[in-house]
Amino acid sequence: MRIALTGASGLVGRFLLRGLTARGHEVVTLGRRPVEGAEHRPWALGEAAPLSGCDALVHAGFSHVAGRYRGGEGDDPEGFVAANRDGSLRLFEAAREAGISRAIFLSSRAVHDGYPPGTKLAEDLLPRPDTLYGAVKWAAEQGLAALAGPGFATASLRATGIYGPGPVHKWRGLFDAFVAGEAIAPRVATELHGDDLTAAVALLLKAPEAALAPRSFNASDILLDRRDLLDRVARITGRGGALPERADAAHVSVLRCDRLHGLGWRPRGIEGLDAALREML
Repeated sequence: MRIALTGASGLVGRFLLRGLTARGHEVVTLGRRPVEGAEHRPWALGEAAPLSGCDALVHAGFSHVAGRYRGGEGDDPEGFVAANRDGSLRLFEAAREAGISRAIFLSSRAVHDGYPPGTKLAEDLLPRPDTLYGAVKWAAEQGLAALAGPGFATASLRATGIYGPGPVHKWRGLFDAFVAGEAIAPRVATELHGDDLTAAVALLLKAPEAALAPRSFNASDILLDRRDLLDRVARITGRGGALPERADAAHVSVLRCDRLHGLGWRPRGIEGLDAALREML
């Protein structure tokens, strides 16, 4: 399959590019910067998308203040909405007009952030965003679903925090601070390896059209406390400061992933974390 991929140079997109290519797909990257190992077509959110010759679209691109998703609008909420909501909807419309048969949108668990802490987030739960980030993701999900029809299958993937090895990874600053002996604040959150996210995308690209229907799919794996994460870091490196106090896991709203599990998706779990950490460290 020839896949148009947005956001390929980002923290999440690099997993998608590598994993989809390894599965035998031909990936065409759409974005501001070329990525080594793939055909590149210059493009930015809101512009006309160069989609000719592609069979599918995976939209992982997102315009935001560096290092921030929630609050990623910075001091320009109007520009944030225009790029990410309106630009995504224009991209989806262009994909259908170009004859693309399948479109997958990388959404976020942030569509549910308005629920009380500790809520079990089932896939049929009505979204309740409480940030502009979550609201934009939910609006794009709705717009994509409205375009679905015979010959144009769509799905949105609501992912939790993504971790994994790479030149830059989400925990680099945390690990550096811990090894330097700095005090670390308690935190517990759900996490998903980037390669497991790619496996979910690959499943949705080949699943029967009726399985998409269109639907949103949750993608999450482990509930991870920083204390346990940094204890692993200390054991691997032989270095580190004081471990933080354990956070209250009962306050974490966990995504149920029944739809992906029904398609055969099996993320790596806590055992896979140790292997990833050895690469990251």
